[in-house]
Amino acid sequence: MSGKPSIVFAHGLWADGSCFSGVIEPLIADGYEVISTQNHLNTVADDAASVRLSLGRASGPVVLVGHSYGGSVITAGGADDRVKALVYICAFAPEDGAATQDDQGKFPQTPIFQHVEAADGRLYLRRSGIPEFAGDLPEAGQSLIWSTQMGPLADLFTQPVWGAAWKTRPTYYIVGTEDRTIQPDLQRFLAKRMNAEVTELASSHVPMLSQSRRVYEVIRSAADAVQQSLS
Repeated sequence: MSGKPSIVFAHGLWADGSCFSGVIEPLIADGYEVISTQNHLNTVADDAASVRLSLGRASGPVVLVGHSYGGSVITAGGADDRVKALVYICAFAPEDGAATQDDQGKFPQTPIFQHVEAADGRLYLRRSGIPEFAGDLPEAGQSLIWSTQMGPLADLFTQPVWGAAWKTRPTYYIVGTEDRTIQPDLQRFLAKRMNAEVTELASSHVPMLSQSRRVYEVIRSAADAVQQSLS
């Protein structure tokens, strides 16, 4: 590689690694090595282990990016010497030993919870919930989310998240001001707690799809800072 850091992604619920495609393509075009981790959504520990496997594939220092529940994953998996910066996209960032859901109780519940159904021990988003989740995408994009969603085990959000990488790494946080899945004020609370550099976008829960250029710019900013710090 050209001295640039590698970019490693961790997705959230009702998604897979391809949800970052709109950001991955321009990063690759700019000469970055990019790896998008596929989370199993069974346990936080397993998903953090998957991220660490991705770190092992990276050829250089890493900017680790998490969306939604993926924020919990990078919080647990990011305490690794190879990780030089963290980027949270509308994401959770628990304290060490806390569960993903613990901070949610401090803020009003979002509309998304009215559109979740259980099947075989996993939780899925009903079609009626897609506009709440990704209302700023065109209809075709919303349909794709429903068709490709991965459902988590029902207890995933109650599992403890061990480690708090954001306490020891430079952090960046993208707040979706129109998010109806994770309260924007919860996102601001988490960003302030981790002393993150904050970017607010007038987006739904999926700005990496609806405003991919702006998300790309934040990741580039983090990558540039890492590259400068190591030069």
